[in-house]
Amino acid sequence: MLTNPTFRSVEGAYLALLRLATEEHEHHIAARGNDAREVIGVGFRLPDPRQRLPYLSQRKANPIFQYAEALWYLAGRRDLEMISYYAPTMRSSSSDGVNLGGSAYGHTLFTPAEGDTVSRFDRVLGLLRTETDSKRGYLPVFSAAELAISDNPDMACLAGLHLLARGGRLHMVCSMRANDLDCGLLSDVFSFTMIQEYAAIQLGLELGTYTHFIGSAHVNDRNAARVKRVLNEADCRRAPVHFQFPAMPDNTTATTVADVLEHEEALRRNEIRYSTQLIQKLDMDPYWQQAVLLFEVYRQIQHDEAVAVDPDILAALHPGLRWLVGHRWTACATALGGGAQ
Repeated sequence: MLTNPTFRSVEGAYLALLRLATEEHEHHIAARGNDAREVIGVGFRLPDPRQRLPYLSQRKANPIFQYAEALWYLAGRRDLEMISYYAPTMRSSSSDGVNLGGSAYGHTLFTPAEGDTVSRFDRVLGLLRTETDSKRGYLPVFSAAELAISDNPDMACLAGLHLLARGGRLHMVCSMRANDLDCGLLSDVFSFTMIQEYAAIQLGLELGTYTHFIGSAHVNDRNAARVKRVLNEADCRRAPVHFQFPAMPDNTTATTVADVLEHEEALRRNEIRYSTQLIQKLDMDPYWQQAVLLFEVYRQIQHDEAVAVDPDILAALHPGLRWLVGHRWTACATALGGGAQ
């Protein structure tokens, strides 16, 4: 049984938990009609939280959605309009067709509650700036009030994030009430480690470890075939594919996030088209230009219905991101000569 093993990247944790839930599950559950295999009370640790992407051709991780979701969180948003463009299935979780509820973690963390002027996130940062070795830097997300909503379509899976400043580094412990290991885990770890890195920058600290705990870790039966293909790929390959993910710039602020999202909105609405040269001229660190490149790739796929995405845009992507989009979208693979490079 896994307790708190350490992995070089999220990929190793993902594979280990998939194998555990598939081969050594403790329960077979059918919550709300979703048949699943479940293990209770598991977790893992990442010594380097920046290694937040998996490189598995059978899983086809979506870095465009992952960047969009992380930025949506960091901006404190809950609007369905933006996030459903990248993940249309999220529309079914909205009770009013306008906003999301419990799953809008960023709104809970970064937007002040009604009657307050300071967000939970800023309040915790203030605490950590003044109280050495504090144990109180906990950011609750799940609320008991969510249980009072009849047939709640969007209850928070994230219980909370615990920020711990120790020895000049910012560590984070994430507590999940539940995690869909095949679908939700990868996006959650990507976004939460981005929040951790962003918090470390605001505090002037180095990035510490990321620890992820799950109450109900499960794999839905409907995804069993894909999970089997993923595990077979991992078993059969000679060596894992690995790309080093870069560090977030130490001048990143809320204004940086807002600037990136301004370009995201224009691309999402097809109000602008970017060449590589135009993106490289933006007053924006190359790290965040990568997000704009990804959003331009998606604009071409969605609005231009491109048979092949602009190869210059793909060439400007970080090699790991280029590998991922090349394995997920045919229009990217075509532009790369029939396969990801």
